[in-house]
Amino acid sequence: MSATSIDLKEEILRLKQEKNAVILAHNYQVGEIQDLADYVGDSLGLAYRAQETDADVICFCGVHFMAETAKIVNPTKTVILPDADAGCSLEQACPAEDLEAFLKANEEKNYYVIAYINCSAGVKALCDVICTSGNAVHIVNQAPADRPILFVPDANLGAWVMEQTGRKMDLWKGSCYVHVEFTQNSIQRIKDEYPDALVVAHPECTTAVRLLADEVCSTEKMVTYCKEAPVDNIIVVTESGMLHRLQKEAPEKNLIPGPTDKCACNDCVYMKMNTLEKLRDCLAALSPTVEMPESTRQRAELPLLRMLEQSK
Repeated sequence: MSATSIDLKEEILRLKQEKNAVILAHNYQVGEIQDLADYVGDSLGLAYRAQETDADVICFCGVHFMAETAKIVNPTKTVILPDADAGCSLEQACPAEDLEAFLKANEEKNYYVIAYINCSAGVKALCDVICTSGNAVHIVNQAPADRPILFVPDANLGAWVMEQTGRKMDLWKGSCYVHVEFTQNSIQRIKDEYPDALVVAHPECTTAVRLLADEVCSTEKMVTYCKEAPVDNIIVVTESGMLHRLQKEAPEKNLIPGPTDKCACNDCVYMKMNTLEKLRDCLAALSPTVEMPESTRQRAELPLLRMLEQSK
């Protein structure tokens, strides 16, 4: 570790204490940020931590919609993120105005709208309940039986949830650009190389990839799966940042990043926009901050709180 890196980390920790801040980091963040965070987890775990914190400042190391989620449940707190341009292909796939127009055009269907948390505050405000990959099956199972479901924005996650629940849903045609780059051929090749390995994959992957997996689950559940797996070799099919946490929590396992047809692992360009330098700068300046109209925040808060309540 370089002297510069050590100095940066010390400065970040000093600023965190000075500003009474909490640092939340998603599993896909770079390892250096994960190691400094007060909590590292998936979207559901991070939502709970954001709701529970007594810090004055929430520094969210993830992508923009995650920091928005923290602001929705903590309107009086300052919520900052290292890079305001850290977006999400899923969020971009479902603009709020497009969803609003679709719902108006299909008003007679009276959709019960379930939104994967990977969406904007504007989309959340149009929904009945939010879900994460970790609780999607549980949330869908609690949906009203007499109303058709519209699931937005991830069609792959929605298709997997339909398989698990038997509940028919109409799916918005969005996808995570990272997870759809894993292909049946790329995963089969690594399986052939490690014939005794188990495969754990995220449900944002395509059906063809999920069919090759021994377990399909959220990033948080991957931790338990890898710890308890009866074999040493495990192929992990999700964004590469997850390997850092898994290697810390299951050091005795040989964790193999799932390759794509292009490379040996798969990075989310948005998640990797956050750096130690940007983390230091945003704590020092308490900027960039997350803001939204109060009317949007209030409407988005209801489905988020419904999710947290239904997930207990």
